[in-house]
Amino acid sequence: MNGGNWSTPAAAGGKRRIMVVADPGREATGALEWALYHAVLESDEIILLHVEQASVRRSTSATFSAFRRRPPSTGSPSFSPHAAADGGNDFLEAMRAKCEAAQPKVNVQIEKAEIMQSKDKAKTILAQTKLLSVDLLVIGQRRSSSSFLRCKLSSLSSRGADPADFLIEHSKCLCVGVQKKGQNAGYLLSTKTHKNFWLLA
Repeated sequence: MNGGNWSTPAAAGGKRRIMVVADPGREATGALEWALYHAVLESDEIILLHVEQASVRRSTSATFSAFRRRPPSTGSPSFSPHAAADGGNDFLEAMRAKCEAAQPKVNVQIEKAEIMQSKDKAKTILAQTKLLSVDLLVIGQRRSSSSFLRCKLSSLSSRGADPADFLIEHSKCLCVGVQKKGQNAGYLLSTKTHKNFWLLA
């Protein structure tokens, strides 16, 4: 497996549906960047999925960040979130714009889902991958000294674990957890069969 060979079974006509979990955090920024420059093909479709609690959808418009494009240094262009007073869900449109700039021939759609009482974020995302017939799921992944324990716990329950760990283990489609390691330091990738796979930027 290498940085340009993330092939998955495609739908009729060769189109794959690639879902990226979208939020204003750095992890999501890195996941989208990796997907755009290392996974997405011209024939694919990108789905930006944002998941939030049902009770906060209408009350947190000022707490989100918008994306700001940084001048590219070397290699692939990059971008990162920054605080904005009128943030709202503007970061989703900014992420869409980044997709269209990097992959102008790829169709991009935004989907939103609410976490219901009987589910948590990971299970809500899992349900959306099935509902939307996703071929590849990309999610930003956090990592700490307790990550190994969290990964073990995620096989039993999605609650209290990094959603990426649970989704990597339980997703029916290929799920890639992405950690960006600095501006030009590359990515640490994890799938169900490849843990902590290093990919240079």
